[in-house]
Amino acid sequence: MNSSNQYVDLYEQARDMIFRHSTQPMNAVRDAAFEDFKRLGLPNRKVEKYKYTDISKLFEPDYGVNLNRLEIPVDPYEAFKCDVPNLSTSLYFVVNDAFYTKALPKSHLPEGVVVGSLATAAAENPDFIAKYYAQLAKTADDGINALNTMLAQDGLFVYVPKNVKVDRAIQIINILRSDVDMMVNRRVLIVVEEGAEVKLLFCDHSADDCNFLATQVIEVYVGDNAALDLYCLEETHAKNVRVSNLYIDQKANSRVNHNVITLHNGITRNTTTLTFSGEGSECMLNGCVIADKHQHVDNHTVIDHKVAHCTSKELYKYVLDGEATGAFAGRVVVRKGAQKTISEERNQNLCITKEARMYTQPMLEIYADDVKCAHGSTVGQLNDAALFYMQQRGISQKEAKLLLEFAFINEVVDTIQLAPLCDRLHHLVEKRFRGELSKCVGCKLCR
Repeated sequence: MNSSNQYVDLYEQARDMIFRHSTQPMNAVRDAAFEDFKRLGLPNRKVEKYKYTDISKLFEPDYGVNLNRLEIPVDPYEAFKCDVPNLSTSLYFVVNDAFYTKALPKSHLPEGVVVGSLATAAAENPDFIAKYYAQLAKTADDGINALNTMLAQDGLFVYVPKNVKVDRAIQIINILRSDVDMMVNRRVLIVVEEGAEVKLLFCDHSADDCNFLATQVIEVYVGDNAALDLYCLEETHAKNVRVSNLYIDQKANSRVNHNVITLHNGITRNTTTLTFSGEGSECMLNGCVIADKHQHVDNHTVIDHKVAHCTSKELYKYVLDGEATGAFAGRVVVRKGAQKTISEERNQNLCITKEARMYTQPMLEIYADDVKCAHGSTVGQLNDAALFYMQQRGISQKEAKLLLEFAFINEVVDTIQLAPLCDRLHHLVEKRFRGELSKCVGCKLCR
């Protein structure tokens, strides 16, 4: 509990400051989250769902926390030069944990659509925010949720009203910016009402050569007959630690397509929990990881089929080089009465070197008797016969290796339904395999 104690002390000493710089809906659940955190502490490997990543150790260093909401000078267009171009998106920025209001897109969103500060939305519409905030991300059984809820003061709010279809994708650039080692606690609330449709792209970047620790809790509500495409792309650096918990609730006949792509990082732990609470819904959860050196990526997913006639498909692929470590634990639960469920879960992994390590744990829990469910996992190395065959036809060993890795990961990239992003990611993945990181000319963050 040593790493937890510093955060208990921090909250007790800075409670009044935290409350003063936040809003009533966020403050209303803060003390209860603190009590849960004191009881739970930060999870370690003894906690089953965190057994592949020792979270408590990651939180031991003494990070700065901007609880007094000091303005951190940044020009996001100057800091963010590693963009995904030609997407024709509505572009917004979040600097550390605060929505950036000084650079907003010139294009207008459809009437009623809101993309902005969570704290501002909570101040202007407290009853609406309180209806959704901290309802999916329970603090009683997860120390990360508790820590984030007790410290988060701002974040991002996205709202799409009933039957509104947002044609232009919305791109959110999360920029980590600091002159000293920094802890950031970001909160995201997304509400897509009945019949609405929206595509969201989150891009994580680090603008400074500092140690960053980022906790992120995302709560997503997808209404009846609504559709959400959510793409999360991480391109930070080796000094970055990210712990992200995503919760999605789907109502009847809704559709969700979620892709999480890790191209460069330090240590990453992603948790995705998706619940079907209305019949006739479908989801696709996809992920791809490219890691080398000493990078660590841990994806933990739960798909909860609470009702009948829902379909879930899940595909995660890892390519691990050097001494990188990967972990995947995917749990699909089909509850009693959830008949006519269709579920497919796959995790496939390549360990390029003998030093790379992959831990995989696909799981199925079925309590209904009229379902079609399958799951599987593979861990292997590049096919020597295929490498030999390509070399016999004049392709160098290095290029043959790259082509096989590229073909392996493309199955995930091709599930992205935003065509310009899909094309751009093909290019970024190829550069990543070639060791040409998608960073600015002269950037030293990832060397």
